[in-house]
Amino acid sequence: MPRYDYRCRACGDTFEVSRPMVEATAPASCPQGHADTVKLLSTVAVTGRGGGASAPAAPSGGGCCGGACGC
Repeated sequence: MPRYDYRCRACGDTFEVSRPMVEATAPASCPQGHADTVKLLSTVAVTGRGGGASAPAAPSGGGCCGGACGC
């Protein structure tokens, strides 16, 4: 079951809630009982290469959009 991170705007506490994906947008109360919470953007970092086969290198670009805008 996915875990979602929240921050309480009233007390500043951050906390996790485990819930099904279909309830991902449902509001969550903080453990202190405050209802004014905001869902945080979660990031996942994957490092290293797994497996024995080498994957082709990803194209490298620059700028804000991988070089497509020419910046």
